Parts: sequence; C-alpha cells; structure tokens
Amino acid sequence: MKQLLDLWASLELRRKVILITAALAVFGSVLAMARLAATPSMSLLYSGLENGQAGEVVRALEQKGVVYEVRGGAIYVEHSSRDELRMTLASEGLPANTTRGYELLDSLSGFGTTSQMFDAAYWRAKEGELARTIVGSRNILSARVHIAQTSSNPFLPTGQATASVTVTSMVGTVSGAQARAFRYLVASAVAGMSPDDVTVIDGTSGLVGAGEDPNASSTASDRSTELRESVTRLLEARVGRGNAVVELTIEPVTESESIVERVFDPKGRVAISTDTEERSTSSRGTGGSVTVASNLPDGEANAGADSSNEDSETRERVNYEVSETQREITREPGAIKRITVAVLVNATQTVGPEGTSETQPRAEDELAELRELVQSAIGFSSDRGDVVTLKSMPFEAINPAGTAFAPSFWSNLSLNLMSLLQLGVLAVVAIVLGLFVVKPLLLRPPTLPSAAQISRAGLAADPPTIPIDGEIDPETPLLNQDNTVTALPVDPSNTPDLTDPVDRLRALIIERQDETVDILRSWLEDRKEAT
Repeated sequence: MKQLLDLWASLELRRKVILITAALAVFGSVLAMARLAATPSMSLLYSGLENGQAGEVVRALEQKGVVYEVRGGAIYVEHSSRDELRMTLASEGLPANTTRGYELLDSLSGFGTTSQMFDAAYWRAKEGELARTIVGSRNILSARVHIAQTSSNPFLPTGQATASVTVTSMVGTVSGAQARAFRYLVASAVAGMSPDDVTVIDGTSGLVGAGEDPNASSTASDRSTELRESVTRLLEARVGRGNAVVELTIEPVTESESIVERVFDPKGRVAISTDTEERSTSSRGTGGSVTVASNLPDGEANAGADSSNEDSETRERVNYEVSETQREITREPGAIKRITVAVLVNATQTVGPEGTSETQPRAEDELAELRELVQSAIGFSSDRGDVVTLKSMPFEAINPAGTAFAPSFWSNLSLNLMSLLQLGVLAVVAIVLGLFVVKPLLLRPPTLPSAAQISRAGLAADPPTIPIDGEIDPETPLLNQDNTVTALPVDPSNTPDLTDPVDRLRALIIERQDETVDILRSWLEDRKEAT
C-alpha cells in the first residue's frame, strides 16, 4: 500500500487526472458490459395484436415465468426461446381470435332457447366464420362481416338477403380481384344471395369495385397483362433482359348482340310427294256438208257417213321441300375486337474501327423474325384488324434515383446485434486499459535505489563516478564536523529539465538529502576499508 501511495504522490497532476478518468471509464464500461451480459437478447414475438389478444398473451407469459418486454403494440421475448414460445402458445390457442364462430352454438341449450335466439346466434356464428376465413387470406389484417337476413315470419313480406364486408389490409389497399373473391365467398355461404348483393369496403380506400361486373371472369386489362408478359418474356429470351419494351392494347366488344338467320338453298331440294292425274274423252257424229238439200226431209243429207272423236290428258304434280338453314348467334361483351401491339427493341452496340462504341439498329431480317414471333404469341388475325409495330432504336440510359444500395460486409454476416455490442465494449475496455493505465505505468521513469537497499546489496567495489560537470563544487564539503548537511548550491534562475538524467538526479538529491548523505557516507567508509 505504501508503494502505491508513493507512486501516486510521485505522479504529476495531469497524469493523476488521466488515471482517474481512465479508471472511471473502465468502471463504467465494465458496468455496462455486465448489464448487457445480464440483459438477454430480445426478439419480436407478436405485433399488431388487439388489446384483448395482447393481454391474454402477456398473462400466459407471466404464468410461464418468461422475461418479456412490451414496446408499443409489440411483445418481445428472449431470442433463444422465441420459436418455442410461439409453438407453445399456438397449442394453447393464443393469440386467440376475438371473432367467435360456430362455437357460439355450443352454449345454447334446448331448454329456454327460443327460435329468435337461435336464429340470432346462428347468423352471428356465420358472420364470425366468414370473417375468420377472410382474415386467413394473404395480407389481410382484420375483417368484419354483416349479414342482413330477412325475417322468417311467414306473415311478413320476404326480401333479398344482403351483406357487407369491412376489410383492413396490411399492405396498402384491397385489390379488385380480392374484393370479387370475398363477394363470391359470402354469396356462396348464404343461401339465396348473389355476389351483387355483397358490398366490400376497404378501411383505407373505401368502397371497392363499385360499378364493376362481378360476373366477368376475365377483363380486357387482365388479358392485356397476360399477353404483354408473354411477349416480353419471348423477346427478352433473344435480345436480353431489359432490352425490349412491349405495350399491348386490347379493344374489347362492349355491346351484346343476338342474331337469328334463316338461309334457303334453291338448289338443294327434295321431292316429298308425287300426284299423277289422267283424263280421256270420246265423241261420235254424222259426216257431210250442210246444204239446202240436206235440210229437206227427202234431201240428200241422210245419205252422209257417221264421225267419231277421242281425247286423252295426263297431269303429274310433284311437291319438293326446299333446304333451309336457321342460325341464332348471341355475342356477349368481353370478346376481343382488335389487338394493337407496339414493341421497341434496343439497338446493338458495336465496336468501331477506332475502338469506339457505336450504336446500330438491328437488321431487318432479325426484326422480321421477331415480328413473326410476336404475331404468333398474340394470335394475330388480319381479318380482325390486328396491328403489330416493331422498331429497333437505342435506349436512353436512365440514371437511378437516389443512392444505389451496395451490400456491405456486415450485411452478409448473420451476427446478433447484442453479441456485436458486447464485443465492442470488450474492445473499448481493452484499449482504455492499454492506453491510459498500462502504458503510463510502463513509461514512468525508474526510481533510484535507497541507501538501505544499497547497503544491503553489500557493494564492495568502488562506487561509480557520476560526472556532474561543475554543478557541485568539489571543495565544498557535504558534511560538517557535527555531521550536519550542507545545502547544495542551487541557481534559482536555472529551471531543471526533468527529461535530462543529470537534472533529474540533481532534483532527486535536493529532494532526498538525508538519503543522499547516507549513500555518500557508505561510499566513504567502504573506500577507507579498502585502503
């Protein structure tokens, strides 16, 4: 302890301040490191839970004795036990869904339950089951379903059942495709309800799909997207990724039309019946010419010859059935009326004779082959009036907005943040100990041995001669007759330089005059014994 006190007394004020600061920094660093070591690494367990769900999870964690933290609407637990806790809580039904389904019917008993109570519980359970199914969809945070069912009273007028669905999405808004799926889901679960009777409301954007035709299975925009992706994928396989831009437009048929057509073919006839009729007639008379004499009773007329006449007629009637074709055509909206495609292909980069890069459009033969591929991909029809335009032009370089992300070395390492902090604290403590504690102690000037140490060493040889070069007058005795110490002459105008060994020795002799006299006396006695 005495040596430590002597060491502390021999230090300068600046070194004392540095040593105290270093000791406090080391103490604080060790305390922080101990706190970090005692505090476990926390990871996210659940977030975005309702208050009731979060309370049940927290109560279960307290019962299990698990260390947890609540930060805003999130619950954090130790990283090492997070996955195990999730499985354990899931087996216990946590976090529990506050929306109850058909389990509501389990609490109903036949005794004391009226039909109105059962109907109310039944529709409430159906709403809960539909809400659970909707929440099970991707990116859906919460959902509520309300069904307006008509009364079952036979004396009241019946009406159509309707429903409304309120949905909150985790990523932006609910898409039109999701809204149509929710309509069909609710309409299929309720007897007698059609998708038109279901309204979907997004908590962010409001009414979803207002004015759309829910019966349209595929719209023109969906077809355009599919064809554009097909053409782009086909072209990029040849020209490279990002070297082709495709814009495709489909003009759909928006009106409905019903056509009834009857066509008669006069050349195509078939005999279905034949009717034949034959007719014959005969007549007989007297021949000769008529004169005056023939009119007399005794005239020559009675003497003429007789005459006869026969006539026959045949008629045939054939009935034919004329060939007839009757067609009925019904055209619904949504059919493709016309397709227009515009394709821009990046030009090629070539090296010129001077080694410079030059841009040249692609050859016409290559463009013609690419045009044929595009026509085959979209189902090109000249009768329909489809148009395909394909050009080769150089693309303009687009400067990226902002600063490009460059992955660092630390991003590729899967290290825990708390482990890195603990390693950093240990490194800081080691540096502080090395720079402010160990280094000053190593650089401290050595102290001269005391007289007792020299006498115990038993020096028998001649003491070494220390050249002082006039600082001490050799004629001036250091000891008087009464063994008193004579003060050494010191020039007050000469400030000693402690970096010089001689000045340091002089200052040490002035400071410790008694020990210096003892050392000189032991040297003189040893010299007398030697002579």
